[in-house]
Amino acid sequence: MLGKLKALLGGKSDKDKALPETLTKEDEQRILETGSDHQRQALATRTDARPEVLYYLAEDASPEIRRAIAQNPSTPIHAAEKLTSDEDDEVRSELARKIGRLVPGLQPGEQTALREKAIKVLEALAADQLPKVRAYVAEEIKSADSVPKAIVDKLARDVEEIVCGPILQYSPLLNDDDLREIIAAGVSGGALKSIASRALVSEAVSQDIAATLDVPAIAALLTNPNAQIREDTLDQIIDHAKTVEDLHAPVALRPQLSIRAMKRIAGFVASALVHAMMEHAELPEEQAEELLERVRDRLHSERLGDDEEDKLAKQAMEYFEKGVLDDKFVHDQIEANRRELLMQCLAVMADIPAKTVRQIINSKSGRAVTALAWKAGLVMRTAYDLQTKFALVPKAQLLNAKEGRDYPIDDNELEWHLSYFVEQAE
Repeated sequence: MLGKLKALLGGKSDKDKALPETLTKEDEQRILETGSDHQRQALATRTDARPEVLYYLAEDASPEIRRAIAQNPSTPIHAAEKLTSDEDDEVRSELARKIGRLVPGLQPGEQTALREKAIKVLEALAADQLPKVRAYVAEEIKSADSVPKAIVDKLARDVEEIVCGPILQYSPLLNDDDLREIIAAGVSGGALKSIASRALVSEAVSQDIAATLDVPAIAALLTNPNAQIREDTLDQIIDHAKTVEDLHAPVALRPQLSIRAMKRIAGFVASALVHAMMEHAELPEEQAEELLERVRDRLHSERLGDDEEDKLAKQAMEYFEKGVLDDKFVHDQIEANRRELLMQCLAVMADIPAKTVRQIINSKSGRAVTALAWKAGLVMRTAYDLQTKFALVPKAQLLNAKEGRDYPIDDNELEWHLSYFVEQAE
């Protein structure tokens, strides 16, 4: 009896302060009247505490205790109503998490009075002045189909992206009319991106997103395989993408592009992206070669002036002297579409004129490009990337690695293929 009383009234050790495994009504009353903060907080976490005890603790002076009440699944709904106006942000945040999880599970007609009160609490939290609280509500109900549409509509139109984003991206209660109205109202780029990332985006909504010219949202739309995009909408996006490099990769890698669209895209994106686009589409060899020929013609015509070429040659030599010209450097330049700089760097690495490097790259010969990579001291994997992503060698002319990593022909033959172009230059 003495040990139990000591636990209830507080002792010097944590063990003394622990609550008994089973609480009586008298135990609860003593804790409320004379217990320490530690004991009241422990009581606030108990799911077996009486509802009136938890309701009482919802008005405790300690915010830590009120937070525990907000988290406790056994806290009665009328105590939750009281906590919606709590001065402590974390109390309301914890309550938002809990109520957001509770309401979707309360079906219409099931415990009607409880559901109505819970919805009232949810509405109050969805209108909280603190964005973080509203965001917790949005995150918990974003995929629910059994919450009031009015709450979803309010959160979907919230000015804070952390609030509206989850609802706009996931809520099944938003239809096309809702989404188009929200877009027309002029939402932020983050909100547009959330709409573009929905599990299904209709042609009409896609058109509205494209019309905003918002780059991140359009990029998200293009990379969303479930976004339906009409041909005329895609044409508008391609026109926009010509001058916006951030859209090059998303538009080139868009699933199920028509050959017409691919030809247009190949007119301005990097050679590495053209290669990726072709691989993604699995084009027949004849169509692939036609596309590659268009790109080669474009690249051949994109020449720099002598002054700019001299500047890049000097830069390449500086890189060489710093010891940074290696396989990673070459891969980076291919992906970044720094064609002219890479030409100059390969010339320095292979110790041959840049004019000869250009002839090799334009030759459509897999063996010649591989010989250039070998002469530059690069591994066969890099040689293959130079063939496919940089020189756009036809598939029939590609030279593959031996056993996945080694050069497939010996040094003498590699030297022979290279000498043909070197002798021509002389």
